[in-house]
Amino acid sequence: MSSALALRVDDVDNVATVFANGVTAGTEIEVRDKRGNTDKITVNSDIPYGHKIAVTDIPAGSHIMKYGESIGEAETDIRRGDYVHVHNMKALRGRGDLEGEA
Repeated sequence: MSSALALRVDDVDNVATVFANGVTAGTEIEVRDKRGNTDKITVNSDIPYGHKIAVTDIPAGSHIMKYGESIGEAETDIRRGDYVHVHNMKALRGRGDLEGEA
C-alpha cells in the first residue's frame, strides 16, 4: 500500500504541501523534495488536501517557509507532523487588514 504524498519545494522549507485526501491523525505521509529524496512523517492531526504539514519542529516566533519564502510566523510551537494553518501561524502576506500598522 502506498502512503499519502506531500511535496517540499525548496531546501529551506519547513512545511510541505499534502496531495492526498483522507489524511488523518496517524497517517504516514511520504514527503518528497525536488531531487526525489523522501522522508516519512506520521501526521499528528487531520490535514485537508492542499494544506501544509510541518516537516521539522518549528518554534513559536519562527518563520514558516514554503517555496523558499517566508509565508508567515509560528504563533505556537509546531511539531513535526502538525497541520500548519491559521490556527497556529500568523500570515505575513496578503494581510490588507494590517496595512498601515507599524
